[in-house]
Amino acid sequence: MPSKPSRSLESFPNPNPERDYLIRMQIPEFTCLCPRTGQPDFATLFLDYVPDRKCVELKSLKLYIWSYRNEGAFHEAVTNRICDDLVRLLSPRFLRLVARFFVRGGIFTSVVVEHRKPRWNPVPGFDLPPIEE
Repeated sequence: MPSKPSRSLESFPNPNPERDYLIRMQIPEFTCLCPRTGQPDFATLFLDYVPDRKCVELKSLKLYIWSYRNEGAFHEAVTNRICDDLVRLLSPRFLRLVARFFVRGGIFTSVVVEHRKPRWNPVPGFDLPPIEE
């Protein structure tokens, strides 16, 4: 039986909380609906985060992302909401979410949201990658 979309994100303990390391995900199948027209909007999400005590469980993330398919949301609002939900779940040292929406009306839109834990600085030699265009 197929899994149903869910807004329930899950985590698991970071196996190496003593170390700064980057988790990078590309999520190419994000969809939501335009709140004005009801037409589907498609995006690729790029998630980078440096975990602290928790990591996001991938199946729950997949189902969470799927849960937006029938929801009307502006690009800016949905990107910030996803970021907020992940920060609330994980309390990461650093998190960046880039949402690259496909062309709509001749305009490509990218929304970039970042979170940095107060007083966290990467260890020397650990560089956060730039946003790729």
